[in-house]
Amino acid sequence: MGSDTVTLASGHKMPLVGFGLWKVPADKASDIVYNAIRAGYRLFDGAYDYQNEKEAGQGIKRAIDEGLVKREEIFVTTKLWNNYHRKEHAVAMAKAQNEAWGLGYIDLYLIHFPVALRYIDPETLRYPAWWMDAEQKVIETDKVPTQETWQALEQIVDTGITKSIGISNAQAQTLYDIQRYARHPISSLQIEHHPYLVQSDLVELAQEEGIVITAYSSFGPQSFLELPPAFKARTQDVSLLFDVDAVKTAATRVGKTPAQVLLRWATQRNIAVIPKSNNVDRLQQNLEVGTGSFALTQEEIKAISALDKGLRFNDPGFYLHKPLRIFA
Repeated sequence: MGSDTVTLASGHKMPLVGFGLWKVPADKASDIVYNAIRAGYRLFDGAYDYQNEKEAGQGIKRAIDEGLVKREEIFVTTKLWNNYHRKEHAVAMAKAQNEAWGLGYIDLYLIHFPVALRYIDPETLRYPAWWMDAEQKVIETDKVPTQETWQALEQIVDTGITKSIGISNAQAQTLYDIQRYARHPISSLQIEHHPYLVQSDLVELAQEEGIVITAYSSFGPQSFLELPPAFKARTQDVSLLFDVDAVKTAATRVGKTPAQVLLRWATQRNIAVIPKSNNVDRLQQNLEVGTGSFALTQEEIKAISALDKGLRFNDPGFYLHKPLRIFA
């Protein structure tokens, strides 16, 4: 692993820049992951929800078998989906996901969303009906407290399935709650984080508590343009971040792309990023935003942060037929 790492509360190190597997088609995931490793990526961010864990694992195994990397040089993050928050389901799902990756262990296992939905047998659960029934009208929550799910994740650490645990899409109250009973620390909080959704108080709280922030959708609306109408509705009336003056001006000064500036805006504040690209040049460019690359001035960071609109694109309180207002 390169020198651009962050140290998790568990004591394990995680790369500052990784490759996100959201929206990577399963039939291409193996080759895409393999090529990303060849380009220098060592962190891969997956989830049960993405339905490409097995294929991503095959790409990593191919690179290991060819001697490009060792298992311990790769960092795999994956996530527990909402229908499996009950203790017995969480433990069984973690085991099944670990087997799907086929790498012996998971490095970081996250609760994907802090909301429990009714159990659905994994054999019958098919995207895009994951939040809902097949007609996408009925959402059934389940009475599972976060404590039960967190303690299931701790059991997964105890049995060696994963080395570190954390949560995604959570806010301060949930972090404070988990800390009241946690035996194993919250190692990472993964959140939507870009200049239109800065969440500075949440970021500061996490960093004060030793919780590493991982940002997803670092390019803001760009990440949602290819999704169905309900998911991209909030992108309609805002400028793409690549076209905003504060970003373009900084990019011109440092001689980098707007995308690189957006990623550096995060990594310079010790926030990990997990961009995705199928383009070889952009793959390399995205990787070049670690601590040893270029630096933005404090004025540039402030100007980019000042773009904040509190605008959340990944909001199940907005895009679901029956809203789940977890960010209210």
